[in-house]
Amino acid sequence: MENPVKQIEDRLLEKLLVSRFMRYVRYWTESDRHLAETPSSPGQWELAKALRDELLGLGLADVELTDHCYVIARLPPSPGKEAAPSIGFLAHIDTSSDVSGKDVKPQLVHCYNGEKIVLADGLALDPAQEPDLSAQKGRAIIHSDGSTLLGADDKAGVAEIMAAVEYLSGRPEIEHGPVEIIFSPDEETGKGLPDFPLEKIKSTACYTLDGGPMGEIEAECFNAWKADVQFRGKVVHVGAARGILANAALMAASFAVMLPRSESPEATDGYYGYYCPMEIKGDLENAALEVYLRDFDTGGMKRRVAALEVFAKTVEAQFPGGKVIVKAEQQYYNMKSKIDKQPEALDRLKQALDTIGVEYHLKPIRGGTDGSRLTELGIPTPNIFTGGRNFHSRIEWVSVSEMCAACKLVIGLIRLWGE
Repeated sequence: MENPVKQIEDRLLEKLLVSRFMRYVRYWTESDRHLAETPSSPGQWELAKALRDELLGLGLADVELTDHCYVIARLPPSPGKEAAPSIGFLAHIDTSSDVSGKDVKPQLVHCYNGEKIVLADGLALDPAQEPDLSAQKGRAIIHSDGSTLLGADDKAGVAEIMAAVEYLSGRPEIEHGPVEIIFSPDEETGKGLPDFPLEKIKSTACYTLDGGPMGEIEAECFNAWKADVQFRGKVVHVGAARGILANAALMAASFAVMLPRSESPEATDGYYGYYCPMEIKGDLENAALEVYLRDFDTGGMKRRVAALEVFAKTVEAQFPGGKVIVKAEQQYYNMKSKIDKQPEALDRLKQALDTIGVEYHLKPIRGGTDGSRLTELGIPTPNIFTGGRNFHSRIEWVSVSEMCAACKLVIGLIRLWGE
């Protein structure tokens, strides 16, 4: 009997995906890493409630919205498949605060002509600069209008999971085991699944849909740390400052320029880690600098944390009377070692990709996903492509055909784990 996943028509999936995605990105779900509470923005509640209601409308009876804005739902197994392993699919509902996510105006191009697309504020999508965009000629894409980000990170993943649920809920002939659907808040803050109700999760393995171009799959990520560096100055009237003043604002700036430019995000790729100053503020007496530290190797991360302490002592020596305090904390760990010990999730992902005819390649995530934290908690969670490009920017766009491929992959994985 032919695999029914191969028979899925892209046009049908487009119908399930496009309107859904266009609707989701209009929710203002920009998260705020400065706030401790989860979720950090009210718009995330609005989208979470809408997803809960939509899942209930699709006929799922087991749907929960937790006190901290996690949506957890279960697609019941086909008759006779109750003993099959439960698997999960996870996407996050918030968008990055790097660029505004308010009043998103998604632009659907049904048949891209291969030419430059002029956006707001002098921006453009230029196929001469983006080979991936040029390859979409004749296909449908969705892009931002240039005034905001688009929100494909990660509402493309949300839409792909929801479309797969709708497709399966109306097709009992595609047999499968138990399936969990998880939508999480505040992924972009780097908090790492705060207040996550792990005790409610039954899945043997899980998959995040939070990646980029079609065929990219990811089973390793950065070790991620954040350092909050505080600067305490010594203040006196600037007219009488000689030999006395220790300017906290200048201390912070001096510290920031000590971060190696050759180890910055814009100077590294592949497996090279970096330091990234995220925010600097202050005055004569007090200043603060937030630094993200990223490294695939734990030894490399120890070196980076130790380097910050050296930079702190150097600044103190340059500004007598001033004080520098470094507080570094872990955000998430590289998931590779744990996935290597539980390889079935990745093996099944590769098998499902072969089944739907998508060529794939493994690449390291130069960042992290909620799957990084979930893997650390004991549930191996590789990451799957969504079809998006230029995340966290005003020139963000997504390929509709690649969204369809991701949706097919979700359906294929569900079917495969139920065999």
